[in-house]
Amino acid sequence: MELSMQGKVAMVTGGSHGLGKQAADSLARKGCKVAICARGQENLDTTVTELKSKGYDIMAVQADVLKAEDLKNFHDQTVKTLGEVDILVNNAGGRKGTADFQETGLETFREGMEFNFMSAVELISKVLPHMREQKWGRIISISSIYGREYGGSIDYMTGKAALIAFSKHLALNLMKENVLVNCIAPGSIDFPGSSWDRFQQNSTPEQVADFIDRNLPAGKFGWPEPIGDTVAFLASENASMITGTCLNVDGGQSRSLI
Repeated sequence: MELSMQGKVAMVTGGSHGLGKQAADSLARKGCKVAICARGQENLDTTVTELKSKGYDIMAVQADVLKAEDLKNFHDQTVKTLGEVDILVNNAGGRKGTADFQETGLETFREGMEFNFMSAVELISKVLPHMREQKWGRIISISSIYGREYGGSIDYMTGKAALIAFSKHLALNLMKENVLVNCIAPGSIDFPGSSWDRFQQNSTPEQVADFIDRNLPAGKFGWPEPIGDTVAFLASENASMITGTCLNVDGGQSRSLI
């Protein structure tokens, strides 16, 4: 199956580690020129050095996706250096509150919605005009199985669910213009610094084993590479009839039928 995307320009948020880094790696391996952003300059520099050592065309911009001016600068610098954007991967996100709304509070809930939903909408608004003009584009957002069923903090679940709904609506209005919009719903993915890495560090071996036994049919946590490969597939011509979809990449963890 040929997934070459030679010369396409891709932007990836939260690209210095974990799923974002793997998405950048997978896209660059298929020939994309990739711009990544993250808050920490040191991690960005390390990732750029690593990916450039593989011969990839990579650039990085320090940006906090909660700041509109940073998102604008990320987009502007990408276009200036690599060209207009063909592929957008909204990866940045995470929990800000808890499962309890009152305990979370309105301000923290609002911040979680900005982090998991509105930052993606902001970037989509910047790349969409060019995608529509050239009648080719790929928008891929990393949601979660907890955007499709109960789980996680209230701000995280709500934000990820909103991302799926927004993507579905956008997709159906853009299909005739060959701008495809999809989500990926990872399950419990383990990588250094992830929430599941922290869970294992802060829990007893018995607690971890019990969680795996009750929740993970594969008998182990997931890992980033399948997420990156799914991003690359959805960005390719091989996925030209897939839009408005949310693909679970969870080893069967999700209980939802939809």
